[in-house]
Amino acid sequence: MRIALDAMGGDHAPAATVEGAVEAIKKIRGISVILVGNEAVIIKELKKKGYPASKISIKHASQTVGMDESAVAAFRRKKDSSIRVAFELVKSGEADAVVSAGNSGVVMTTALYVLGRIPGVDRPAIATVMPTLKGSFVLIDAGANVDCKPKHMVQFAIMGEAYAKHVFNIKDPKIGLLGIGEEDIKGNELTRVVFKYLKALHKNFIGNVEGKDIFLGDVDVVVCDGFIGNIALKISEGLAEAVTKMLKMEIKKRTSGKLGYLFLKNAFRSFKKKTDYSEYGGAPLLGVTRPCIIGHGRSTGRAIKNAIKVAVELHHKGVVDVITEEFSTRVDRRELVAVSK
Repeated sequence: MRIALDAMGGDHAPAATVEGAVEAIKKIRGISVILVGNEAVIIKELKKKGYPASKISIKHASQTVGMDESAVAAFRRKKDSSIRVAFELVKSGEADAVVSAGNSGVVMTTALYVLGRIPGVDRPAIATVMPTLKGSFVLIDAGANVDCKPKHMVQFAIMGEAYAKHVFNIKDPKIGLLGIGEEDIKGNELTRVVFKYLKALHKNFIGNVEGKDIFLGDVDVVVCDGFIGNIALKISEGLAEAVTKMLKMEIKKRTSGKLGYLFLKNAFRSFKKKTDYSEYGGAPLLGVTRPCIIGHGRSTGRAIKNAIKVAVELHHKGVVDVITEEFSTRVDRRELVAVSK
């Protein structure tokens, strides 16, 4: 499998992206990585690493997209950006998947225009995996679409269900709608309409779930619009980091805390691993015609390596094909057309 990696994307690029590519090559069998970006800069970083040259190549791209640039403007003006060139490699068949920790808006826009959408999908969505007391759940959409119509969120549910089923091997994923109360009358106009359609279309729909309940592990796919989803994601990340720092501060304050830490060191390490975004690597943009993984802007080398791992899994389990099949053959496809608002 060939991965087109945006070597210039992310706050710590290209050092982190090159490091992640080298680590991925060493630990993931059967892959090669094409580093896309400024060739001279990439070569300089590669010289610091020991790596199998036969499995890493470079595709020069003369432009870099900043994290603060407009998605549409960058797509139109920077046709030789590392993001654009990476997607063109996939479109031409020279690579099988794209991984980028760069400007997520530009990544999504480029994916749409270069690769295109799966037939039946109006809006691709970001599917983020988050930890629970019992394992993990899929949050969709985590930031691709800040303004949604009911039909978009119904489509998110279909894509999230397929992802959970085929990547996490959950036979019948339970789907919940993120809201402000369990009752079906709770929520805004959008969520009340979506509730009605999900209840009619999905046998595994369990109803509304509140923010306080999503980490209990009783739901496998949590559906929301990208505005709410991104806020939920960022609050969760911030809370996990804050809790970790608070615990360290309390431990340092007293001798008993330091002694207790020695006994609980493995537990603290396990907690950090479960809540560290770099362990999950990146999130797939579901609904486009080829695997596309969007990494965290702060991605470290470890996060990039794990994002590549997600891309490999997405490719090998044929998630794009599964979603395509879902939208072309579902019994309730005719009913989806009725979700017109």
